[in-house]
Amino acid sequence: MGEIISGKELSKQIREEVRLQVEELKCKYKAVPHLAVVLVGEDPASQSYVKAKERACIKAGMKSTAIIKPLTITEEALLNIVKDLNDDTTVHGILVQLPLPKHIDENKVIDAIDITKDVDGFHPLNVAYMHLGRDAILPATPKGIMTMIHSKNIELKGKDAIIIGRSNIVGKPIAMLLMKEHATVQIAHSRTVNLKEKCLRSDIIVAAVGRPNTVTSDMVKDGAVIIDVGVNRVDGKLCGDCDFENIKDKASYITPVPGGVGPMTITSLLQNTLECFERLMK
Repeated sequence: MGEIISGKELSKQIREEVRLQVEELKCKYKAVPHLAVVLVGEDPASQSYVKAKERACIKAGMKSTAIIKPLTITEEALLNIVKDLNDDTTVHGILVQLPLPKHIDENKVIDAIDITKDVDGFHPLNVAYMHLGRDAILPATPKGIMTMIHSKNIELKGKDAIIIGRSNIVGKPIAMLLMKEHATVQIAHSRTVNLKEKCLRSDIIVAAVGRPNTVTSDMVKDGAVIIDVGVNRVDGKLCGDCDFENIKDKASYITPVPGGVGPMTITSLLQNTLECFERLMK
């Protein structure tokens, strides 16, 4: 059986390290990192995610502020909230929960966030810096994936990797981060032909499409590393994009769902908030 990379266990370790760092910085600066999260509407999944972020911040010794607005908020009003947070020197990280209502241009809102407080790493300049290999705030999920890979000292140099999914949030950035460490990367998507053949040639498979059983056992070569980013609900149970039970014995390493990449996303967000705080306090 392949070794399971537990994001749940790894995140516990990293969050404790963050908590200790926050304690040190509190003594040094007489202040703690402050994350402001803006939520528009009452989507249950988004509400749950925001609450999870708030709990994680509090446990890490950080300050967390949730600004909740109705779906009817205007684009102008939301942009004014972002501006106020940009100008607030006591706020070190800003996150606007996506998706937003259709009458609000998400790009305008993302662009309006001060790059030095962009804990999501979605601002175009942060994205550009990442692609250029320059210092940047990295998107939380890809950052978490790389942390999981590094935790097991998995060799990336010269390896063939395939990313299934081309989103700006996961697919594209994780491809860039893997290439930065000298992996040869291929991006697949819904229109990719011969996906099975491409996966069988890959040493690393990152599945991030949000569709159960996208990757099955016959698509995985022995010893491959499987990173499952998908979160799906089937018959009332959470599952990923990979057929975990039938793949785990073929893989050298595999992430479970739940308890894999998911916990690392919020952990990476805490790290990004800490990073923004340190930059702003210098």
